Amino acid sequence: MRSMAITLTLLLLSGGAALADRYPQVRIETTAGAFTVELDAERAPKTVENFLQYVEDGFYEGTIFHRVVPNFVIQGGGYTVDLQAKPTREPICNESGNGLQNRRLTIAMARTSDPHSADAQFYINLADNLDLDPKPTRWGYAVFGQVIDGSDVVDAIGFRPTSPQGPFQNLPAAPVIIERMVVLAPEGD
Repeated sequence: MRSMAITLTLLLLSGGAALADRYPQVRIETTAGAFTVELDAERAPKTVENFLQYVEDGFYEGTIFHRVVPNFVIQGGGYTVDLQAKPTREPICNESGNGLQNRRLTIAMARTSDPHSADAQFYINLADNLDLDPKPTRWGYAVFGQVIDGSDVVDAIGFRPTSPQGPFQNLPAAPVIIERMVVLAPEGD
């Protein structure tokens, strides 16, 4: 009986680790507060792998949210406080069409008009933005997770006053700096 209980416990623990691999969580700490995103590595494996590598490398530390559009998105992860672009790795393949939609509080990859140009920049939807989802005639923007804690922080960032500065049309007047990102350990570890 005891060995059966141990086996069951081990199975549950290994299932928890597998679940954490499929749905890792990242705490994003900013000068405006912290929030946590849960990523979906089942539906967006390459995108999640790419994002987590940037997190592990410390790439996002010192970057800003450089685009804030109320009731639309907050976008960051590519520019320093002095508005210099950070060098990135090669772009990744677009994983839009994975069943995840650009709904309020989801996180997705920013890109240029080239559908396969996403590298480090990401955005968080402040509203349902289904126009960003793929259509039969065009690529969409790849959603790869959602905010699970700290939505009040995300909303507060989304209503910051902005002003245009050079090529940045929606730059927060007071910078919102990403101080660090941390991959959270699965519960029970």
